Amino acid sequence: MPDQTRIVAPGPRPETVITLDGQVMVPPADWSLLLPGDPGLTRRVKAAGPSWTVQEKRGRKIFSQGVWAPKIHIANAMQQLVAERATDSYAKKQAAGARRREKTQTEYVVSFRDAILHFLSFAPAHRALAELLADAVAAHATPVGSGTVARTQRIPIEQRAESAVIAWMRHQTTLYDQMKIARIKGERREVRRMLAQQSRQLLQKYRDGATVPTGTCVLRESLAKSHSSTDDTP
Repeated sequence: MPDQTRIVAPGPRPETVITLDGQVMVPPADWSLLLPGDPGLTRRVKAAGPSWTVQEKRGRKIFSQGVWAPKIHIANAMQQLVAERATDSYAKKQAAGARRREKTQTEYVVSFRDAILHFLSFAPAHRALAELLADAVAAHATPVGSGTVARTQRIPIEQRAESAVIAWMRHQTTLYDQMKIARIKGERREVRRMLAQQSRQLLQKYRDGATVPTGTCVLRESLAKSHSSTDDTP
């Protein structure tokens, strides 16, 4: 019923939804679909009264497809937000929030880079190489919204750093991106496991302080290319 707040899934036809018990429903004529993208607006619309939140599960993840709610609730919430966001106090609040997020991000990048260096633990003779690798991995993995393992909070930062290094090496020092991997269950996981083992063996050489000729080290070559492309960026 429209007077109940529900969690629903996309229906079989446009402007239909499926309830948790499998019932196909059509939103009331005076309702509209508020698309995702503005959390503040969505919160206000939900707080105004009954609504249907549309969620779609893809694999293990759940994605929002919007919220069905009375058109009048959506219009009122939009009007209130426009007025609120036009005030000086809102602008100051947004600016303070941006500075706070920037500070938090800067601190996290430093902590993550330190965690990478700890994982690498290269011998003193290879400290400069470790610094370059830590810079490259941190720059790739830490940007907000990058979707990399560095952004997850589900595992300790030490594990995030290790996974980020192995992932970076998989893409930068192996032919993984050019491989044609058979569509067999577990095949891609096995290929990644094999490449990870190779990467760990290479890292161990630098931990042991072994002499690795520059021209034969894919790690040094990849870092040199990465550094060169950065220098060439206008």
